Amino acid sequence: MPDGNAAAVAEFIKGTPPGELEIVIADIEWITHEEKYLLEDAKPALVSYNEEQLTTVKLPGGSQKVLVTSYNSLGGGRYYDIESSSSFEYDHSNQKASSVKSYSLDSQHIDLIKSLLKALAAHVTEHYPSATYSVFPTDSDSTLAIVLVANKYSPKNFWNGRWRNVYLYKPSDSLTGTIKVDVHYYEDGNVRMTTNKGVSPSISSSASASDIVRQMALAEKSYQEELNRGFDTLSEGAYKNLRRQLPVTRQKVDWDKISGYRLGQDLGGGRSK
Repeated sequence: MPDGNAAAVAEFIKGTPPGELEIVIADIEWITHEEKYLLEDAKPALVSYNEEQLTTVKLPGGSQKVLVTSYNSLGGGRYYDIESSSSFEYDHSNQKASSVKSYSLDSQHIDLIKSLLKALAAHVTEHYPSATYSVFPTDSDSTLAIVLVANKYSPKNFWNGRWRNVYLYKPSDSLTGTIKVDVHYYEDGNVRMTTNKGVSPSISSSASASDIVRQMALAEKSYQEELNRGFDTLSEGAYKNLRRQLPVTRQKVDWDKISGYRLGQDLGGGRSK
């Protein structure tokens, strides 16, 4: 196979819909079974995908899911979780965690991080059926990355979805973030919606953890309402224009008399023979 196929494999991984990475990897293995090195060469793409998608995983013996992101990466395939005070190794191909070790975070903002985690717990309980979240110091401990992901998978009904929030908070300064939604519907077709919304909630220099999360909640609510309005517009506009407004006869069907219609005659405007 040409070397260009390695790039193609990486693109397949990059474009994987939420909750379907295992299926995509299996398909790639089947297609490239004679060139197994292609999937091995695509490991950087797998790492990038899992970190970008805010992948979640349960630690061995654990009950709660933890995050795999670029913000909590320790390098060498290891990541850390603040609430469990542990680090772990993550296999990006098999999507499993192992080799859990004790880990203590060193940050000047540790008290604020704990307060934010408490506020996020209440936020998730109120606004999400389920979600995984955390707060990680970044940029040499000058910024806090507030990360949240909510997944909803229903493969039996041919759809999967993911909602991702990443906020960067500079203590006593500013809060900026992105909200990303990715939904894939594939019954008798293949429809996918991906969105990317930048937000800049207004906060004061003395904002508490609760204040910060409250502004995040307002931004997320506003975006959800914006999406709902967009769906209504599609339903009443673009989607409706795809349908024929009247039958080919240009006359509405009288549904009260439907049982008396003679197909091809009354509906088609013809005469009996």
